[in-house]
Amino acid sequence: MKNTIFYLLISLGLLLGCKEKLETTSELIKKSTYLDYSNSDDQFTGGIKMIPITTPKGTFNVWTKRVGNNPKMKVLLLHGGPGGTHEFFECFDGYLPNEEIEYIYYDQLDSYYSDKPNDSTLWTTEHFVEEVEQVRKALNLNKDNFYLLGQSWGGILAMEYALKYQDNLKGLIISNMMASIPEYEKYAAEVLGPQLPPEVYKEIKEMEANNDFSNPKYTELVMQHYYTKHILRLPLNEWPESINRAFNHLNPNIYVYMQGHSEFGVTGNATLKGWDVSQKLKTIKVPTLIIGATNDTMDPKYMEWMSKEFQNGRFLLCANGSHCSQYDDQKTYFTGLIKFVKDVNDENF
Repeated sequence: MKNTIFYLLISLGLLLGCKEKLETTSELIKKSTYLDYSNSDDQFTGGIKMIPITTPKGTFNVWTKRVGNNPKMKVLLLHGGPGGTHEFFECFDGYLPNEEIEYIYYDQLDSYYSDKPNDSTLWTTEHFVEEVEQVRKALNLNKDNFYLLGQSWGGILAMEYALKYQDNLKGLIISNMMASIPEYEKYAAEVLGPQLPPEVYKEIKEMEANNDFSNPKYTELVMQHYYTKHILRLPLNEWPESINRAFNHLNPNIYVYMQGHSEFGVTGNATLKGWDVSQKLKTIKVPTLIIGATNDTMDPKYMEWMSKEFQNGRFLLCANGSHCSQYDDQKTYFTGLIKFVKDVNDENF
């Protein structure tokens, strides 16, 4: 009988202990407001806001979507292209929420989810810088919470924004982009092109010389031999659905106007030809993370040099990654990105 009572008391103690732990866990869960949209003006749309942008050609709306709440850490994402979409960043859903870092998807003007005035006079870095500034104000981002992350063309835009408006920033992240188009072209011509099978590279260059970019063979060769080595290091049939969707939604008009047709440099009289801010980086004092990848279309050694030009720079190398290293070297990419955001927030940078 005594043994029975003893075991009953032990069982009761264990049950009460488990109940107490469950209540503590529930209390901790309740305390997090990261996914609480109940008092926000974008609850009705699930975090989506169409933000009006004033331009010399009228007012147009750009698409944004907020994920999470964090008054101290808000990351605005600038997609590549030009003319790409926020869909290149959709894998961020797998990492940032667990760290309770707020982030905002954003399609620039003339990109898929935003208005498309299709007016080339608006396709300038100056316009897009002012567009980002209007988005910042509309989302109440400021120097106490505003991290700006730009990838590829978005990296160009982020650098240009910081050169004009760095006092609005808490942190700057340049992902997979060099500060000089001429240096990018040199790297493509001297390093990446010659790594291709000689007969493939010869055929690609011949079609480029003949301006034969609409030839299906050109797309096939570039996709099979270049993209799978330097854009996303996976066989094409294994590319994530979000990446395929982003490419399907790319606006070719703005892309060709600013970048040109080729992946080996800026072609013709595309407006980004000759762009170079390498000598201005030293004027940027805001904490800055440069993310490069060993197999990137951008020179990783140059990007490491960039990190030393900024007054407060850090370099992250994705050793197994390429231009979309947020996908093909995810653990390195997000571990480094999250550490940077938190280090800056905790004043440990």
